[in-house]
Amino acid sequence: MSLRPVVLLLAVCVSTAASAQPSEDLRDIMSARAYGMGGAYRALGLGTEAVLGNPAAMALWPAYRFEGTGAWDTALKEGMLGISVIDGATSKLAMGVDYHWVSLGRGGARTSAHLSSLGVGFPLTPGILIGGVARYLRMSGTGRYANSVTVDTGVLMRLSQSFVAGVSGHNLINTDNVELSRYYTGHIGIMSGMLTLAGDVRADFETDDKTTLTYAGGLEYLMGMQVPIRAGYSYDGFTRTSRLSTGLGFMTEQGGGLDIAYRHELGGEKSRMLALTIRLQVN
Repeated sequence: MSLRPVVLLLAVCVSTAASAQPSEDLRDIMSARAYGMGGAYRALGLGTEAVLGNPAAMALWPAYRFEGTGAWDTALKEGMLGISVIDGATSKLAMGVDYHWVSLGRGGARTSAHLSSLGVGFPLTPGILIGGVARYLRMSGTGRYANSVTVDTGVLMRLSQSFVAGVSGHNLINTDNVELSRYYTGHIGIMSGMLTLAGDVRADFETDDKTTLTYAGGLEYLMGMQVPIRAGYSYDGFTRTSRLSTGLGFMTEQGGGLDIAYRHELGGEKSRMLALTIRLQVN
């Protein structure tokens, strides 16, 4: 299927999608900061996870950013390692590169996924930013295989100095792969002083008559200009389970540092996720 024009995405992003049940495994990749905030991060643009969220957010705050993240689920025995870089300072055109290796599966039935992304973000005006990402997935293992390319697009609107809202569309090229099924998100971020609030809603159109929604909300409070404390909540519309998360970090004056997070699933498979991110930022 050919890629639909970006204009159709911005017209609320209601279109056809994959009929198969989407996989959650590769949609759950983010930084420790984002895990700590419940997965609500797409409108903030404060880390390199923008490459995986709304690519327009890469151009929201001019800076060089480098991050390395590791996460492990102590209950499901699944984990991932990732490295990502964003250059948002050289020019108005911000560029980002992201690579993640993900280990999936239960017991001896293991699958390895290699997810690589290359994206750009650009401010059309001081208040409107756009972005796009090309993504390549190679996956092999017991019962799961992929060798596919797809794209994401997104728009952010800076409605004031402290309020940002956006929409994004993901996996817009149909690969007929359940790991890369199409979905859309709407998100907001409020950054006021030491307090940051964020909310994300994700919509998966499994069939013509069914829409599955996933919600996430989180907050961050910066203590002493160096120690962010985070908390979040998410509800998964597919598994119908809730997740509580918390995290904290340490920030240098330049914006680098490290973050840790813990996420606790209520019910379902009783996931217990631990994550660590080390980051470096140069303004």
